[in-house]
Amino acid sequence: MSHSTSCFVRPFACLAISLSLAACAGQPAAPSLTGTEWRLEALGDSAVMERSQATLIFPEAGRVAGNGSCNRFFGSVRITQGHIGFGQMGSTKMACMGPANEQEARYLAALQKAERYELQGRTLLIHVNGMAQPLRFAQTAP
Repeated sequence: MSHSTSCFVRPFACLAISLSLAACAGQPAAPSLTGTEWRLEALGDSAVMERSQATLIFPEAGRVAGNGSCNRFFGSVRITQGHIGFGQMGSTKMACMGPANEQEARYLAALQKAERYELQGRTLLIHVNGMAQPLRFAQTAP
């Protein structure tokens, strides 16, 4: 490349890089869920049981815990730019019958298929692969 060509190309390359970096800087980061607690209000298009104990807690980065409806659960979570994925979950094994057991099974299965999330004020929506409506949570602690 001749000297005159390189002087012409470099300013445009620098301008393109600068514009790209400015565009990235202008995108707001996805809000952090670390340190927040939530109560499940809707399991996709189904309401949860009255006085449901189903919760979701993000105690520290990369960790999740909560109550499935009967049993406490815990595990890992990966959150990046609006996307969310839950790892293998462990839980207590208390006896749980009827609707509470069914709700817990559906809730924990839905978390395993979670793809992305969005915050709307004090409401958390978790979009799940295969569900037309997202899981909906109300915030209970900051």
